Parts: sequence; C-alpha cells; structure tokens
Amino acid sequence: MSTVFTMIIDGTIPGTFVWADGTCVAFSTIEPISSGHVLVVPREEIAHFTDLPDDVTAHLAIVSARIGRAQRVAFDAPRAALIVAGFEVPHTHIHVIPAWDEAHLTFANAHAAPAEEIRAAAEKLRAQLVEDGWGEFVPPLDSGAAV
Repeated sequence: MSTVFTMIIDGTIPGTFVWADGTCVAFSTIEPISSGHVLVVPREEIAHFTDLPDDVTAHLAIVSARIGRAQRVAFDAPRAALIVAGFEVPHTHIHVIPAWDEAHLTFANAHAAPAEEIRAAAEKLRAQLVEDGWGEFVPPLDSGAAV
C-alpha cells in the first residue's frame, strides 16, 4: 500500500510542487507552520529517516538547504528551520520552514491553510528557486512530480 506522499508524487492525489529530481521532491504542506513551509520527500518509501541510504540522506540535506536559502529570501525570514519527525506519515520527510524564532517552531502552530494561500506561497518560493538557478528542478506547480 502506498503512502499519501507516494500518491502525491505519482499524481494520484494533488500536490503543490516546488522541486522534483530523480531522488526526491518537495511540495507544500496543507498545514503549514508558516507561509512557505514545504516537505522534502524521497521518492522511495522509507519509513524512518535513520534507515535512508547515506547518499539519499545527503541529497535530502542539500535540497533542503537550497530550498531554505530560497525561503529566507522569498519570505524575508531570518532562518530556515528543519524538522524531521515522521510520526504522521510513514514515509521519510523533512519539514523546511521559514522561521523567525524557536518558539514558533511547533506543530501546535500548524494551521489548515486555504488552497489559494498555499498556492501563492509555493509560487513565491518557486520563483526564488528559479532566480537562484535551480529552475531545472522546479516542475509545473500541480503536475505530479514526474522527472
């Protein structure tokens, strides 16, 4: 049985994508802690972050850093934060979040955002990723994440 993230990656259910390559994708969460919050997800379903092959772990870290740099500019955030928890979906994912302080970085601050808010934040982040030179990895917004 596929996870919800695999169904998003495959285009079975909709997702708002900001990144796609052969190893991973990044898409907006429907319950962001702050505007621009995305999930970096390996294409392969591996439940635990600690079970990832080293090369995949390194790739996810690199992609998360690229997205974090773009978030800092696009959302005028002093930091980009990472959270790896994985309790809600058994498919490794890294939360990359524009952040202003540590107190804000709690899932208690997540909120169900309207689709238009998620889409606008994704467009802003996508534009910054393109400006930063990563346009080849920015797929069509609602396309699924075929590469």
